[in-house]
Amino acid sequence: MCTRLVHANGPLTGDLQVPGDKSVSHRVTLMPLLADGICRAAGWLDSADTRASLAAVRALGSRADLAGDVLTVDARPAVAAMQQGGGPPLEIDCGNSGTTARLLMGLLSGWLPPDGRAVVLDGDASLRGRPMARIATPLAAMGARIAWLGEPDRLPVQVQAAPLRACDHELPVASAQLKSALLLAGLRAAGRSTVRGGGDSRDHTERLLRTMGVEVTTGPGDVLGIEGGAAVSNFDVEVPGDLSTAAFLLVAAALVPGSRVTVRQVGLGPGRTGLLEVLRRAGAVVEVTAQSVADPAREPVGDITLSRDALRPFTVGAGEVPALVDELPALAVLAAICPGVSTVTGAGELRHKESDRIALMARGLTRLGGDVTERPDGWVIKGGQPLTAGGSGGPVVLATAGDHRVAMALSLAAMVASGESTLDDDECVAVSFPNFFATLAGLVSR
Repeated sequence: MCTRLVHANGPLTGDLQVPGDKSVSHRVTLMPLLADGICRAAGWLDSADTRASLAAVRALGSRADLAGDVLTVDARPAVAAMQQGGGPPLEIDCGNSGTTARLLMGLLSGWLPPDGRAVVLDGDASLRGRPMARIATPLAAMGARIAWLGEPDRLPVQVQAAPLRACDHELPVASAQLKSALLLAGLRAAGRSTVRGGGDSRDHTERLLRTMGVEVTTGPGDVLGIEGGAAVSNFDVEVPGDLSTAAFLLVAAALVPGSRVTVRQVGLGPGRTGLLEVLRRAGAVVEVTAQSVADPAREPVGDITLSRDALRPFTVGAGEVPALVDELPALAVLAAICPGVSTVTGAGELRHKESDRIALMARGLTRLGGDVTERPDGWVIKGGQPLTAGGSGGPVVLATAGDHRVAMALSLAAMVASGESTLDDDECVAVSFPNFFATLAGLVSR
């Protein structure tokens, strides 16, 4: 049981950097499978999720070395290793990482050598409960050979080599994982593939492909195009700090009067900064100093400083969700503190993450005295009343379902609540922010 939750007895202050971006770290680990040389990424996030991607490329036969936060991957030996046919399917454990499983489904569909080994992708109980048909169905339309080995739409799934043909894809949801899987498959398909419907979802895959010399075109609206058979070069990149990780520290500062926190070297891609606009609407003062020029092949980076001002209620609608979906649990805590009624709609995707984040955040905030109405696609939260663990029967235990973002969000609520509370699982934060508790405690104690 977690014993590390802290209370804020005064303003939060600090100037710090957060670990590398998780989404980018996954991609710089997996996409070297497409490259013709050795790839290097500094600032790599070492977490449970990214370790799943690292283990996957090693299992496929790549040479992958991690020295500090510098990852070097040479995937050229993997092709030779997978050409050895006749053996049983290679089993890859994706752990709790949906990004690992979904990107590999797209990448392997066209990458696996003809007559080579098949690959079985599996994961833990949580990942086995997450939908995968949204990836498999459009891949099958391209000719991919994907077979469910248990329940349809769920892992485990087997992927075998197949000649792919280009397709025009309309995404059912604005998902960066789905968009990425289809672009990676399109790179090995015959003809030109297009993907539309990605909206403001993250563009890390497009940027890294451009860094690797692949032309990813943009058309009217959000249409992306990629030509199959393009040569793919190696890369040497810096992974920026993760804004989804920084979000919990920025929201922590917004919760406590007089706070001022600066997070440096954070990724500021256009599909990532929706959080900052919502924080401004909620009354926080947000200053952003960009440090890199606009370049479609580079990750925008900058510093963010947040100071607390008079808070006010806010609304998040469906159009904004793709750009801040991972930050919504933290924003739910902020809504419980802001006076007035705040609403979040169009976020039904939260029910299909590592947990049902809508239900868990509603339950956790209610246990701390919050006024939360759960909706199918979000919440209505009446804020402004003090949060309290209440009672005298010992600490209130807050359920996380092993979800790292729920655990961090509820830790923020406990930070500003009277009384004592704990989490039923604190180790799950290692998925994205292994040092979260120590970092938060450092801001509180300054």
